[in-house]
Amino acid sequence: MNKAVAIAGAIIAIVSIAAGAYWLGKSSSQTATQSKGPPSTSVAKGAAAVGVSVEASTVATAKLAKSITAVGSLRSDESIIVRPEVSGRVSEILFKEGQRVEKGAALVRIDDSVQRAELEQAKANLSLGKSKLDRAMDLQKKGFISSQAREEAENNFRVAQAAFDLASARLTKLEIKAPFSGLVGLRQVSVGDYIKDGQDIANLEGIDPLKVDFRVPEIYLKQVAVNQTLQVTLDALPDKTIAGRVFAINPLLDANGRSIIVRAVVHNADARLRPGMFARVRLLTAESAESMTVPEQALVPVADEVYVFRVVDGKALRTRVEIGQRQAGIVEVVRGLTPGDLVVTAGQIKIRDGSAVQIASNTREAPPQLPDKATPAAAVPAAKKT
Repeated sequence: MNKAVAIAGAIIAIVSIAAGAYWLGKSSSQTATQSKGPPSTSVAKGAAAVGVSVEASTVATAKLAKSITAVGSLRSDESIIVRPEVSGRVSEILFKEGQRVEKGAALVRIDDSVQRAELEQAKANLSLGKSKLDRAMDLQKKGFISSQAREEAENNFRVAQAAFDLASARLTKLEIKAPFSGLVGLRQVSVGDYIKDGQDIANLEGIDPLKVDFRVPEIYLKQVAVNQTLQVTLDALPDKTIAGRVFAINPLLDANGRSIIVRAVVHNADARLRPGMFARVRLLTAESAESMTVPEQALVPVADEVYVFRVVDGKALRTRVEIGQRQAGIVEVVRGLTPGDLVVTAGQIKIRDGSAVQIASNTREAPPQLPDKATPAAAVPAAKKT
């Protein structure tokens, strides 16, 4: 029994020691936690004052010419498909594909042996008719024949003259000449081919100057006029800008697209431009004027409205703006800002109206300066009279 009592006492002692150790450790943990305390109010305020890091740009002013942008295509000044007017066998091809030819140059000859024989026959009949007419007139003066006989001789002569002219005309149709100067395209026939009247032989393109056809919305009808200057850029020649001039406006508006069809003319002396090229057109409608501009990336579109974030006293204020034309990465601001305002250009997704911000950088590249005056008339070709 004494042994059992001793064992029970030992168990009680062990449990007491363990309980004491547990409570001692818990008290030390609470003391350590209390010593740390809540975060400092000043630190929290300092962190809030730093705000979100963004990039910003200053609203600047630049001279921007009022303009309308559009897309269009280059067209040949003159363009035809060379076709024969009569049937026959090709005897000569007098051009090389892609060659430049002058107005009046012979392009194709069709075998003319039959037509030349017909011309010689008509020439002989004409000569005979002329002799008979002269003899009849002489005899009629002497009273040997009647006036009716002389008139018959005169009529026969006129018939022979008409036959000769017809044979001559048919002969000339067998030589096809260039109606204007230009470049000959790829031919569709070869020497020895029998071609019918109206069959395609090759295309002929007059490419200096070139025409530019483009469309602008009908709301710009009052702003578009003949002799306005324009600038043309091409995806195929990105380093080149070509000056042009409007020379015709279609009086009939396109009812499907509600647009105005405008035709301009541009120089192409070096023949680098080709008909069919895709063209980007900038039509200058007014002289350059001072305008407020911001980088294009500063705009935040929301539905049908456009906003920017202005930085005022370290806070981002969402401001609605009205924009005008766009040029080379910059946008004209018509209403909503003043020159010198600071607007966020990067980081808008991280902020909202009233957010504290910190400017990481404020850089603004100089906007492109356009000429104060339009391109002089001498720099662009005049419209060709037809």
